[in-house]
Amino acid sequence: MLSLLLSVAMAASATAPAWHDGLDWHGVHVSIDRDAHGSYTLAWPFGQRVIAAQPLQVDTASPLFNGLYAMAQDDLQLDSVTAIRDGAFDHGQPIPCHCFETGLKWPYVWTRDLSYSIDLGLWRFDPTRARNGLLFKLSGVREPTAPQGWYAMQDTGSGGSWPISTDRIVWFLGAQHLLDDQAFAERVWPALQDTLAQDRQYAFDAAFGLYRGETSFMDWREQSYPAWTANNVTFIAQSYALSTNVLHYQALQLAATLADAHRDAPAARDYRAQAAALKAAINAHFWRADRGMYMSYLGGDGTPYDTYDLLGIALAITSGVADGARARQTLANYPTWPAGSPVMWPERADQPIYHNRAIWPFVSAYALRAARTVNDPARIAHEIRSVMRGAALYGSNLENYELLTQGQHVDEGKLSGPVVNSPRQLWSVAAYLDVVSEGVFGLTGDGRVQPKLPVSLVSMLFGARHAITLNLPDRRITLQLPGKYAGNLLVADRVTTHGSDTVVMLKAVQVPDAPLRTDAPLYAPAAPPAPTLTAAGDHWTVTTDGKLQLYVNGRRAQVIDGSGSLPRTGALTCVSATRVGANGLESLHSPDRCVGELAPVTGAWPRTWTAPSTGRYRVTLDYRNDHGPINTGITAAVKLLAIRCAGSAPQRVPIVMPHSVGVQRSTYASFAARAGAACRFTLDDGFNMSYLRHFAHYTGGQGGSDGPLNQADVGDLLIAPLAQGTSTP
Repeated sequence: MLSLLLSVAMAASATAPAWHDGLDWHGVHVSIDRDAHGSYTLAWPFGQRVIAAQPLQVDTASPLFNGLYAMAQDDLQLDSVTAIRDGAFDHGQPIPCHCFETGLKWPYVWTRDLSYSIDLGLWRFDPTRARNGLLFKLSGVREPTAPQGWYAMQDTGSGGSWPISTDRIVWFLGAQHLLDDQAFAERVWPALQDTLAQDRQYAFDAAFGLYRGETSFMDWREQSYPAWTANNVTFIAQSYALSTNVLHYQALQLAATLADAHRDAPAARDYRAQAAALKAAINAHFWRADRGMYMSYLGGDGTPYDTYDLLGIALAITSGVADGARARQTLANYPTWPAGSPVMWPERADQPIYHNRAIWPFVSAYALRAARTVNDPARIAHEIRSVMRGAALYGSNLENYELLTQGQHVDEGKLSGPVVNSPRQLWSVAAYLDVVSEGVFGLTGDGRVQPKLPVSLVSMLFGARHAITLNLPDRRITLQLPGKYAGNLLVADRVTTHGSDTVVMLKAVQVPDAPLRTDAPLYAPAAPPAPTLTAAGDHWTVTTDGKLQLYVNGRRAQVIDGSGSLPRTGALTCVSATRVGANGLESLHSPDRCVGELAPVTGAWPRTWTAPSTGRYRVTLDYRNDHGPINTGITAAVKLLAIRCAGSAPQRVPIVMPHSVGVQRSTYASFAARAGAACRFTLDDGFNMSYLRHFAHYTGGQGGSDGPLNQADVGDLLIAPLAQGTSTP
């Protein structure tokens, strides 16, 4: 496999038009030839790959485009296995599974990788393996005292997995395409109900109307979250991510549809109401008007972060969460570079290349779908070329590429990367197949053929031809050019279907063609240290490291240059700061500095406390959870804190205690109490991933083969009064 040094120029002798028999990139030439037997030979400076003739062919004027379609099928065959393995399961021994493995370096099945891959079209190519893989990631409960049910699994991850990460709900994004199999559908419906109910109980915050949890797929926290989360992921467990909330919206929409199919009208109404409320909450909280984009995540108190991710934005557009003008605006404002679109922006100057400063083909495929949704010819063409170029340069569908060079590895000392990469990565394979089937030929998930082909790609795909054709497992699609056309986007004029053959006569239309955003700064400023707060009479003296933007209890406050003050209200005051660059771009936030807590409540459970005044209070716990490393495992401690205050309705709120480094703070909740009311607190067992039967196979840490584990060493209970009208739940 090529280890490409993009600074080394190569003398290219090819004379074929660009993107036909090859391409040139940063002084490197890639060529492709097809022999009489239908095999392709893809060659680059340091190697070649011979791709055998495949049963499904795409016939365009570009042998490169056609050959890469054959290569994606060949990669998919290599990923089609009868057993999988991972060092953390069954001691690395093979596990029988007639399914897809994740890639050459990842011979296992993970929930998000498989589900996104299936949604990107793999369900068309091998529905049996797709269903088998999904069922492998579905589990019943082995802990007899826990509520029984069927649940999509959150894989090992930050702080001990769910509910720090909550994107397991993506399972249903893939499963929705395979419901024509009755036996499978009968598994999906109860699993969807159970998983949604569990997430509603443990991850949903009624005050904000959002689900908590980490950004989907970007689960290396130092890459996308503030550096101080490296050893403390409670912030992530408390926060809200755009991508994960949109996935929950889509799951609720699917639940409403399936409830209708099961003639359960009350459930259908309830799911639709939840979906509508969630859509409204996403638009209310994640939209950042000064950037014209949806933010990637928010702090648990609603603190806005000046950071964005392409998957979340693309899913918001394709799901319908982002409507009309916002959908067009947020995609147009998301930056691009010549090689493609970064999965997150802005980048981090102190982090190596992986999610940071990187292109991921599967995210590019979702961006392509979003561009089709808003009729953006420039973005459609940009994402198609990016996915094609990456596959061509390295003779395989790699997982990711460096943003500026599209290199598979760039040597920059401690910042080198991508840190991890793998050939024939499943969701990258799916991305290329989707670029062909939906991106070019317009085949949508519901079977309609709706091409939206930029006129700028006609030369590559049609050349001097009048028609191009795609063969799929169950149908054949032909696109025909009109005799004359003027415009920038080719769409369907007439669609004719005879049996499994669909012929589309195209016509050209002129749509608003927003230019790609190419002027964005690459890096955000470095995050500052936390401000210090010192009591001074009726105010707090705030000291900062230079000129910083302050945020108080989730809301933007004043700019302080070295020193300033805030009112001392007697309520909880949490202050963070950002550094603002010359271009107005903000850094990630410093850690919070909080003042205003009351004396800790200690002793045996149940614990009692008397409210000093009428109002709302925040409650949290000091704890230690050393049952696994902070970056993986399945033993996040999840409890239910029962709160009973005289004169107020009782509450039972989830408290999450992720794997920790020493003593840390749990997630927090809020409750109401009247002055003088006696409050009683008890801590009951909740649910974590170690309770699932599947994880009896987990041998890489605690809570697996040694039995379920949902414990932490709990210390002080800490209570703080909340200011009236605060956004903190």
